Amino acid sequence: MDSVDSRDEETPLVDSLEIETPRNNTRDIHILSTAFLLIFLSYGAAQNLQSTINTKDNLGTISLGILYTSFTFFSLFASLFVRILGSKNAMILGSSGYWLFVAANLAPSWYTMVPTSAYLGFTASIIWVGEGTYLTSTAIGHAMDHKLHEGTVIGNFNGEFWAFFALHQFVGNLMTLAVLREGSGGSTTGTTLLFILFLIIMTLGTVLMFFLRKEDGKGKQELADSSINFYSYVISLSKSIIAPLFDIRMILIIPLIAYSGLQQAFVWAEFTKKVVTPALGVSGVGGSMAVYGAFDAICSLAAGRFTSGLSSITFIVSGGAFAQAFVLLWLLLKYSVTSGVLGALYPLIMAALLGIGDGVLNTQLSALIGILFKHDTEGAFAQFKVWQCVSIAIVFFIYPYISLQTMLIIMLAGICLAMVGFLILTIKVEKTFSSCSP
Repeated sequence: MDSVDSRDEETPLVDSLEIETPRNNTRDIHILSTAFLLIFLSYGAAQNLQSTINTKDNLGTISLGILYTSFTFFSLFASLFVRILGSKNAMILGSSGYWLFVAANLAPSWYTMVPTSAYLGFTASIIWVGEGTYLTSTAIGHAMDHKLHEGTVIGNFNGEFWAFFALHQFVGNLMTLAVLREGSGGSTTGTTLLFILFLIIMTLGTVLMFFLRKEDGKGKQELADSSINFYSYVISLSKSIIAPLFDIRMILIIPLIAYSGLQQAFVWAEFTKKVVTPALGVSGVGGSMAVYGAFDAICSLAAGRFTSGLSSITFIVSGGAFAQAFVLLWLLLKYSVTSGVLGALYPLIMAALLGIGDGVLNTQLSALIGILFKHDTEGAFAQFKVWQCVSIAIVFFIYPYISLQTMLIIMLAGICLAMVGFLILTIKVEKTFSSCSP
């Protein structure tokens, strides 16, 4: 009897130890990063082709302008959908818009491209708010379970995600070069084959998302409580969306968010057309964007590994801003198209520096928002996408009508304003970050 009793007493202890085993969230970050790589290597390459394959009546660029305008509008309400659906389900639904946009390119017309662009704006808003919410919740949970420094884990997880994401430019453009090789690049058969391949890859990325475990953050069960009045919930959530605009931290970071969108659109629209093409020709665009993506990925991973708190974020962001400011000043004051090896090398060096800056901004902005607004991640990441997409949409609509010099001046003014606001932010919250340091 004593032996039986002893076994009965030991059994709950073993079960409790198994229940309390810390959950390893790195698995979910690997899955999330790979899924986004598969989806966006297809979409990113398709986006880069819009100004060259859908040129009639500027269908390609107008579609992108509509897309980012829709993206901006729906980002205001994206946090509502993410909280109702959950971040995992929101990301799965969000992938459908990218699939339909690529599919529309198989029969491009105003009747296919415009509606799918508008729908993609909606789905893009929820997939990105869902991603930011899921990654931040997962990182915080991992830090708590394993007793690690929260800022470091958020930085590491963002570094891995954005490194994988940045690879989409590298892999996607190499695929485009391989399929649309000389002799088939201008044919309907070549582009059709490419977009069918993209659709298959995107489908694999979406399927991969089903293997993500749902986040287990506190407060996520509120939506399951039938006693909650839905109308009251919508009102309170609407206030949470507006509330960040009255937070001095968000106000100070908005210029940097807007610049992050501005510099992305500059690379997609202005840099490839007005800097790379005159020097390397149309065939050189894919190579330069591959270089851009490679350095973006490397820098994203490195920046994430070095992120630990305010001081590291400030140093890394300042370095990335300097790299991009150097390119902008180079183009504005000294650069001219030349022949020979240097003529081909200069655009590639610029692409690398621009990629470094983009990798820095992606990782550090996501990490900073996750740390500063961890109690309202949906609303904060919704604001992130609103201001980023506003600047992207503006560039797509106005770039055919302004010169490269004018755009460079706007970019330089934007980066100066962004850094002033960011440095003021670091001074204001320095004590908060210091108290969180180990």
